[in-house]
Amino acid sequence: MNMMKNDFLPVCREDMEKRGWDQLDFLYIVGDAYVDHPSFGHAIISRVLESAGYKVGIVALPDWNKIDDFVKMGKPRLAVLVSAGNIDSMVNHYTAHKKKRHDDAYAPSNKAGQRPDRATIVYCNRVRHAFKDVPVLIGGVEASLRRFAHYDYWDDKIRRSILFDSKADMLMFGMGEKQIVRIADRLNNGEKISEITDIKGTCYIAKDYDEKNAQEIPSYEECVNSKEKYAISCRIQYYEQNPYTGKTLVQKHGDRYLVQNPPMEPLVTEELDRVYDLPYMKNYHPMYEALGGIEAIKEVKFSLAANRGCFGSCNFCALAFHQGRIVTSRSDESLIREAKEMTKDKDFKGYIHDVGGPTANFRGPACKKQLVSGACKDRQCLFPKPCKNMKIDHKSYLELLRKLRSIDGVKKVFIRSGIRFDYLINDTDDTFFYELCKYHVSGQLKVAPEHISDNVLKYMGKPENSVFNRFCDKFYKINEKIGKKQYLVPYLMSSHPGSTLHDAIRLAQYLKEHNINPQQVQDFYPTPGTISTCMFYTGLDPFTMKKVYVPKTPKEKAMQRALLQFRNPENYRLVYEALKTAGREDLIGYTSHCLIRPPQGNILNENNLRRNKNGKAVNGKGSFGKNKGRIVKGGAEAKGGRNKSRFSGNHRGR
Repeated sequence: MNMMKNDFLPVCREDMEKRGWDQLDFLYIVGDAYVDHPSFGHAIISRVLESAGYKVGIVALPDWNKIDDFVKMGKPRLAVLVSAGNIDSMVNHYTAHKKKRHDDAYAPSNKAGQRPDRATIVYCNRVRHAFKDVPVLIGGVEASLRRFAHYDYWDDKIRRSILFDSKADMLMFGMGEKQIVRIADRLNNGEKISEITDIKGTCYIAKDYDEKNAQEIPSYEECVNSKEKYAISCRIQYYEQNPYTGKTLVQKHGDRYLVQNPPMEPLVTEELDRVYDLPYMKNYHPMYEALGGIEAIKEVKFSLAANRGCFGSCNFCALAFHQGRIVTSRSDESLIREAKEMTKDKDFKGYIHDVGGPTANFRGPACKKQLVSGACKDRQCLFPKPCKNMKIDHKSYLELLRKLRSIDGVKKVFIRSGIRFDYLINDTDDTFFYELCKYHVSGQLKVAPEHISDNVLKYMGKPENSVFNRFCDKFYKINEKIGKKQYLVPYLMSSHPGSTLHDAIRLAQYLKEHNINPQQVQDFYPTPGTISTCMFYTGLDPFTMKKVYVPKTPKEKAMQRALLQFRNPENYRLVYEALKTAGREDLIGYTSHCLIRPPQGNILNENNLRRNKNGKAVNGKGSFGKNKGRIVKGGAEAKGGRNKSRFSGNHRGR
C-alpha cells in the first residue's frame, strides 16, 4: 500500500488520485470538522485503520440535504463508518433549557447548525440512499450512549436503540480501536457483516439469541410503558459494563432483538502508546483556514492526553458507560516524546495546557482486582467512602510531571482537566499536593464538588461535603506555606435529581458564607446513558428502586438556578419567590446571614427593574443595600473585606 506520511487523509477525489487510489476501503462520515488530532474520535479510528493497511477517506460535516458529499469519493470497498462527532448532536445543538446554541467549537467559524439533529440517523439514511449494499457501521459518543432503548430529553420519551432508527448493520460502543481493526480484517477476508456477531464492544440486531449465554433485559415496549422497567433496564446495563465479567445483554424491540456483546477490554499501556504515536497532523485540515479555523483545537493542541477511563463513576457522567471504569495510562516515554515534538511547533509559547484525561490524577486501575475482574458490579471506588482496597498513590503522576517540567522549551505545565479532590485528600503523602500548588496551578484550580447538600451528593454519587471542606482547608494551608495566593474554582450544578428547593437554598447559604460568586452555573442536563438521567425520567433510584424527588418544572429549575447566583440583581424576583415558597423569609433581611434585602417599591415587578444603557437589569434600590453585591478577586465584598473568600470570584461553570 502506498501510504503517504505527514499528510491529511483524503477528503476528495483529487486527494485519492495523489495517493494513487482508485477506491477507498472505508469511507468515514463524521459530524465534526476534520481535525487530525487524537482528541478527536474520527482521527484516531481513521489513523488506526490506516496503520493496519486500509485506505480511508474522510467526509466531514457533509451537506445532508443531498447525497453529493456522500458519493464524491465513490463507493468504498468494505464499509461506511458513521459518527455524529465528539459530542451527541442534540447536546451540541441545544442547551439544558432546550434552546438552540449559537456556536459550535467543532465546526468552521464556530458556527452552529452545520450538522443535523440526530446526525447519526440522518447520515445513515443518506448513506443507504447512496450505497444500498455497503455495510454501515456506527460509533462515537452519540451511538455508544444510545445503544439501548433510552430516554431522550428533547423528545421527552423513550426512543428505540439508535441501531434500529439508523438502520445501520453494526454499532461499536466505547473506545473502538480494537473493534474496528477486527471488523476490518474479517470484512477484508470475505465475511459478511451479518456473520460478524462475536466481537466485544459491538451491538447488532438479530431475530433470536442464545438464551444460555445472554441476559434479556426489559424490552423497548416495556420501558415505554413502565418507568420501573426502564429503571431496572438501566441498572442491569450499568452492572454488566465489565469487559471481564459482563454478560451479553439482549433487549427486544418488536419482533427483533438488540444484542450487545460484553465491552471490549481497555487498551494496555503499550497499545495506547501506539495509538498516540500514529502520524497525526495535530491540526485541523487546511480547507478550514479561510473560514477561521476550528475552535476546538485551541485547548487540546498543546495538551497531553495521559489516561482513559474513570473509576470516579459520578451518576451524571456517561464515562462509565462509554470509556469504562478501568483507568489505563500512556507511558512516560510516549508523553515526553509528544511534549518534545510540541515544543517544535511555531505556535508553542512554552506552556503545556493540560496533562490528564477524564480525571487528571488517576493513572491506573483503582486496585489490583480490576486488572483481572474489572470494576466491582455493586459498589463504587470512592463513594460513599473510599474502598479499602483502592490504591491511592500520586507518585507515578508526580514523576511524569517532573519530567515534563524539565524539558527544554517548557516554561509551565498546567493541569486543567480536573483533579479528583476526594482521591487526593486521602493520599497520606502530601508531596504531590505541594507540587501541584507550587508548579501546576495558574492561580485557580478547578474542582467539582457539584453541590454541598449531602442529600443531593448521594444521588450524584459524590462524597459528603465534609470531604470537600477538608480539601479546601488543606489547599489553602499549603498555599500559605509556599507563599502563594491561589483560589479554587468550584463547579456547581443546580436541579440535579434529589435536589429540593431547600437543598438549593442550603447551597446558596454556603456560597454566601464563603463569598463565592459563580458567574456561570450548570443546570443538570439529562443526557443519554447516565444514571442521573434515569432518575430524572423515572423518579426512581435504579439501584434501590426508591423514589427520588426531581425538580422538573421550568419555574422550580429557574428558582434553583437563580439561588446559585442570588447576588445577581436580575435574579432578585426568583430568589425572593424561592425563599417565600420554602418558608425561608428569615433569609430576607438586613443581617449578615440573609441572602437578599426586603423588597422596596415595585422591585418585584420585573418591568420596573432599573435598566442600564444596554437594556440589562441592574440592582434595584434596597435589594442588596449599599454594597450592591460587589465582588473583588477571591469573592470578598468590596466594602468591609470581612470573611474574605478563598474561592475565585470569577467561577465559570461547565
